[in-house]
Amino acid sequence: MTATAESRPVADASRVLRDHLWMHFTNHNGRDETEAPVIVRGEGAYLFDASGKRYLDGLAGLFAVQVGHGRAELAQAAAKQMMELSYFPLWGYGHPPAIELADRLAASAPGDLNRVFFTVSGGESVETAWKLARQYFKLAGEPTKHKVISRSMAYHGTSLGALSITGIPSAKAPFEPLVPSTQRVPNTNFYRATEHTDDYDAYGLWAADRIEEAILFEGPETVAAVFLEPVQNTGGCFVPPPGYFQRVREICDRHNVLLVSDEVICAFGRLGYAFGAQRFGYQPDIITTAKGLTSGYAPLGAVLISDKLMEPFQRQDVPFMHGSTYGGNPVGCAVALANLDIMENEDLYGHVRANEDLFRATLEKLADLPIVGEVRGAGYFWAVELVKDKSTRERFTPEESTRVLRDHISKELFANGLHCRTDDRAEPVIQFAPPLICDHTQFTEIEQILRTVLTGATKLL
Repeated sequence: MTATAESRPVADASRVLRDHLWMHFTNHNGRDETEAPVIVRGEGAYLFDASGKRYLDGLAGLFAVQVGHGRAELAQAAAKQMMELSYFPLWGYGHPPAIELADRLAASAPGDLNRVFFTVSGGESVETAWKLARQYFKLAGEPTKHKVISRSMAYHGTSLGALSITGIPSAKAPFEPLVPSTQRVPNTNFYRATEHTDDYDAYGLWAADRIEEAILFEGPETVAAVFLEPVQNTGGCFVPPPGYFQRVREICDRHNVLLVSDEVICAFGRLGYAFGAQRFGYQPDIITTAKGLTSGYAPLGAVLISDKLMEPFQRQDVPFMHGSTYGGNPVGCAVALANLDIMENEDLYGHVRANEDLFRATLEKLADLPIVGEVRGAGYFWAVELVKDKSTRERFTPEESTRVLRDHISKELFANGLHCRTDDRAEPVIQFAPPLICDHTQFTEIEQILRTVLTGATKLL
């Protein structure tokens, strides 16, 4: 008889993980010598491994678990829906959870984003948005508009289309050639700016104007959409300067280009609002979401679409030739509705807005460490950029980044009970996006663990 997951000894589970589980975005070289952690339980803002050790979940799983772990309401919502209708596709049919969730999302979205197309993941939402933009312009009589503009180092997903939009060279190289027709522009990393280095507002407008420059270079008649995150994740939480998105909106309107707000991370309270576009006061044509929609309790994404984009599909006898088996799964939609109920009943958006300054101030205590260059972010989405020399902002060498960030800091943070993200695809950064239920207790815990680990890392330089 094969042992179940509950009865299998921990040591055997670790062996099976090592020998049979292909982990995502994971270097498997040397896994014979180093066993990967086995996380078995979550409670509130904390995780527990198979040995019972507790970790603060400083990344909300992967920017997803807004309401915290172990919420019985979400498990009950899933179980209830499974008993009523566990699965049925949205291919020409509807079901109550999808209908109710679409209505709720449309009501909370900015402007006329009144149509909701359900997906399974964030990358699939991005893929959907690009395909929709392409077919929309064909139906609108502008079939040459198919190209996409996105920002340097921005991540938008792993499918070949979404990966083509992604601006991270190292993520793309193993899979090239990718889908053609994408172009990159500068992001809003003011800390590393080479233009308008003494004027934040002017830098933002300069960065926005590079989008128009790219549209004109490619030809406005060929550009369908611009994909931007409200706060860019990769590189370490790049916040848009004042006026940036307003200028981008003007540029898109001038050249009949769609503005897609990729909010797979930033939606549903991560920045203190339902949508990041509301935080920064701009109107997208499309919003892509996933992650926090269900707090990670079920796989589900949603693309929110303006009435303008629906119009040619209503007027002409043509469907949007796109869909998936599990998009809008009844159980996922039921979990999303219960998740939104929790965030509303506990005013988690207001909680984030009330506590983000304290979160920033707590992280900024680390500024006395010579290895800390900048703390930046918004809401419950923050990054600490590490430097070799604070006064000159000197970067790590590749060897130093491997030795200090990957081989030491990353491992020591986890060993000290903190799950967060270290990344050096741009500059070396440590990122935090804890569950929205967190407060000063967790902020202080993050700062104390960081201080211990970074103090030790400084000695390695």
